[in-house]
Amino acid sequence: MVSEHITGAYDDELRDLVGRIAEMGGLAEGLVSDAVTALAKFDIAKAQDVIFRDHKLDEMQRQIEERAISVIARRQPVAKDLREIIAALRVSADLERVGDLAKNIAKRVIAIQDQFHTKRLAFGVEHISEITLEQLKAVLDAYTAQDLEAARAVRNRDDEIDAMYTSLFRELLTYMMEDPRNITVCTHLLFCAKNIERIGDHATNIAENIHFMITGEQLEEDRPKHDESSYIPASYNTDE
Repeated sequence: MVSEHITGAYDDELRDLVGRIAEMGGLAEGLVSDAVTALAKFDIAKAQDVIFRDHKLDEMQRQIEERAISVIARRQPVAKDLREIIAALRVSADLERVGDLAKNIAKRVIAIQDQFHTKRLAFGVEHISEITLEQLKAVLDAYTAQDLEAARAVRNRDDEIDAMYTSLFRELLTYMMEDPRNITVCTHLLFCAKNIERIGDHATNIAENIHFMITGEQLEEDRPKHDESSYIPASYNTDE
């Protein structure tokens, strides 16, 4: 009876970590969605709310770290139990960074509030954010369900976000060359787009940690990467 009681309490602690990650993931998704909505609708109040709410995500990560360390110290887990705790620590760190990136987008919205005169410039950022949010939701569902195939699907789709970012990079550069008045706004939008691309990378990190948690193996092959923005040359009109 004592052994069953201890085992049951231990299982409850592991489930509690998974539940806290799910809660943290929901908040991270909400922050990203609201930050992009603030950008699309030029909503300064929503942007400020995203910045304010990010501290909650930081606090949740701290609590998860404390609980995970406590479980390791008291239970001395091995094998898959230990991998689950390590994965929880890694995933919480990725989600905390997702929150930071969402906050950075919100700060950009506030920074360009007096210069953002056309929503057309932000359409591309909205589109890449839709795919990224799909990735984030899918990988969090895969984590909760311990679905290896779903995690692999998220990892394999990372190149789609990279390709979209490269295309958006080119598009925003074109807007800047067409009209120098767009330079400041487009520069901020480039940072927003890069933040969203990085959120996609964190979703892929989570997918890789799911693979480790379930199989006990680290993925050795490089993930597909198609961000070619660093290879795009600057073009200047020399006809004048």
